[in-house]
Amino acid sequence: MTIALGCMGLSGVYGRVDETQGIAVIHAAIERGITLLDTGDHYGAGHNELLIGKAIAGRRDRVQLSVKFGAMLAPGSGLPGGVDARPAAVRNFLAYSLVRLGTDHVDIYRPARLDPTVPIEDTVGAIAELVKAGYVRSIGLSEVGPETIRRAATVHPIADLQIEYSIASRGPEDQIFPVLAELGIGATLYGVLSRGLLSGSSVGAGDARARMPRFSGAEGEANAKLVTGLQRLARTWGITASQLAIGWVLAKQPTFIPTLGMRTIAQLDEALATRPLTAEQLAAVEAIAPRGSIAGTRYPAAAMTALDSEKR
Repeated sequence: MTIALGCMGLSGVYGRVDETQGIAVIHAAIERGITLLDTGDHYGAGHNELLIGKAIAGRRDRVQLSVKFGAMLAPGSGLPGGVDARPAAVRNFLAYSLVRLGTDHVDIYRPARLDPTVPIEDTVGAIAELVKAGYVRSIGLSEVGPETIRRAATVHPIADLQIEYSIASRGPEDQIFPVLAELGIGATLYGVLSRGLLSGSSVGAGDARARMPRFSGAEGEANAKLVTGLQRLARTWGITASQLAIGWVLAKQPTFIPTLGMRTIAQLDEALATRPLTAEQLAAVEAIAPRGSIAGTRYPAAAMTALDSEKR
């Protein structure tokens, strides 16, 4: 089974994680054969890249680094406040990332979101220049729709799209996945556990999920009941709710790579022990959680309007 390690959670987005523990998780992932580490230069306002840089020192040749750029931050909040994907900004962001990561190149470089003020052709063209210069190996995209994918691919081959996909978020099945298949583009799938919703994870103080619709209010209560049904189903199969959610994605999209945000070695081993669900198991999951049954959007309303991938 091929999975990637999503490192965002190691920088405190979902609650505090000790830096020593974070490095230990990355080391354990590498020792267990995981070769793709995903990060963003805005995760922890640069902390995540610094953490990865420490963890991969002496191990750089054993990993590929996928880096998102462009999200703008404000002091204190740590929350994205727009996107800057101008060609000059692309070069600037990468210069800082290379230093924080302690490397001379990144393997996949991608804008974290579409910058509505900059043609995607300009952004991809700037990354293509960095590919030619040897600072970037491949170009990726994140959370963009079919039209943007096609336009980007006219400028330079696109290796990968990062997109959210899970039992709770199935939108890419309609238009995005068919375009990827047509153009021969891969995908790294994040949010496989829907930020812990599908595993029954609790939301504590300082947790960014408290602001997300699926975890709060009446929608959160409705989802908790549905997840309880999935947990019961998982127990009958002798697996965890997390393994059910991961196994569902592995079965539904076997050619794509789940990107999982394990924060402990126990979570890492749990994920690596997962196997794709069978056709019968997929049907059983569908009976409990058919498409559209999860209440609430995956991000707050303002963030949803900024997602190119959600435009129809």
